[in-house]
Amino acid sequence: MKNLENIKNLYSRKIYTNRIIQFGEGNFLRCFVDWQIDLINEHTNFDAGIVMVRAIDTEFPPLLDTQDGLYTTLIRGLNEKEEVVKDYRIIKSVNREIPIYKEYDQFLKLAEEESFKYIFSNTTEAGIVFDSNDKFEDTPPKSFPAKLTRLLFERYKKFDKAKDKGFVIIPCELIDYNGEKLKEVILQYIQLWNLEDDFKVWLEESNTFCSTLVDRIVTGYPKEEMESIENEIGYKDNFITTSEYFYLFVIQGPKWLEDEFKLKEVNLNIKIVDDIKPYKTRKVGILNGAHTAMVPVAYLYGHDFVKESVEDEIVGQFIKNTLSQEIIPAINMDKNELEEYSKAVISRFRNPYIKHKLMAISLNSMAKFNSRVMPQLLEYKNKFNKLPDRLVFSLASTILFYRGKRGQEIIELNDDKNILDFYKELWNSYDKEQISLSDIAEKVLAHKQFWNRDLNEIEGFKDILAYYLKLIEEKGIKEVLTQIK
Repeated sequence: MKNLENIKNLYSRKIYTNRIIQFGEGNFLRCFVDWQIDLINEHTNFDAGIVMVRAIDTEFPPLLDTQDGLYTTLIRGLNEKEEVVKDYRIIKSVNREIPIYKEYDQFLKLAEEESFKYIFSNTTEAGIVFDSNDKFEDTPPKSFPAKLTRLLFERYKKFDKAKDKGFVIIPCELIDYNGEKLKEVILQYIQLWNLEDDFKVWLEESNTFCSTLVDRIVTGYPKEEMESIENEIGYKDNFITTSEYFYLFVIQGPKWLEDEFKLKEVNLNIKIVDDIKPYKTRKVGILNGAHTAMVPVAYLYGHDFVKESVEDEIVGQFIKNTLSQEIIPAINMDKNELEEYSKAVISRFRNPYIKHKLMAISLNSMAKFNSRVMPQLLEYKNKFNKLPDRLVFSLASTILFYRGKRGQEIIELNDDKNILDFYKELWNSYDKEQISLSDIAEKVLAHKQFWNRDLNEIEGFKDILAYYLKLIEEKGIKEVLTQIK
């Protein structure tokens, strides 16, 4: 490989006004939020510089400051026209990164800069939690909400309760109504630390907490491809991050955010909505639901990856028909919008740059089936007074998946021990001819740990589930799938 210059020696970073404080420096925020902010900066007068806060105590990777805040995003996949696209972009909107455990005083001084207006975060699903051991005088406190409470309190004091000096707070953690949850935890810290009532009033009245839904597969640092990528772009970049082409950012917040983010001037898939719930339902039902319904069918059929599964003539048609004929009809949203999203999901599954293993998705399949597929299965039954064949077939395949065998191959199952023990006992009893497949169907449907109810109460459910279990057991999944697809 030829000797390449570092990105910071070839490109200069534009100095934007400090307007965004970002908790988290990981691949997702850099290839999702920061990528979008950079596009808004380029095409409008938004003028928003980002200060990253490294909220965990680690020196790896090095600070982004070692590259003057510059890094490359590589967006690749299938576009709306089903064309393979690959787009490199140098992100120039990050002004600095503060390691909070080493520079806590610098972190608190951010509250003194009047220009800051927005706070973004992604501190993992476990990040928005209350820890009663956190103290006001800690430098810093442990939890992200406690750190944020300290910053907000400094802001409140510095500007003497000024109502126009609050923040728009936009968390991106993958939990339901993350903005509301974050605010709830901050209020707990105000009470724990016995902070003044006026601060609580200022928090409530002068700050806007937004809940979000974020949707993009970020595949991160492409370690195995770095030599070819660096030869292609012509410079070294230790922070390059990769993602799929598709993205969606849904923000539950006031309509004036559309003007704040200049959304009429730049073509971005950012939606400001009154309630994120319909978009959550759509994503869980179509994207996550298709994944969960597909995995046992495709894996037992003989596939190992998502892409090869959707491109298989038989399995692919099963997935598409499941979406169009059973999942979409069960979701109470605009049908055209659902079909467009479904089309995008299939395109994402076919992304040639993402090698997504079915076994990786299979983790905790029972819990996933209950939260991602069962709501649509039951709603379909309520709407049409019949059970959806493909979703029941998928449940039958899931039960057979937990048998732990694909032909002569042993499946390395990964789930809660109680669930694995339940299926082990069930299938051992069947192999010893102590119970029938109908008994298995009945026992699975009756398991309240899975479903929080006895699904045998639904007329015909046990019979059709047992029917598919027998059909697959007798004829094999490949033959049966040609009939049901």
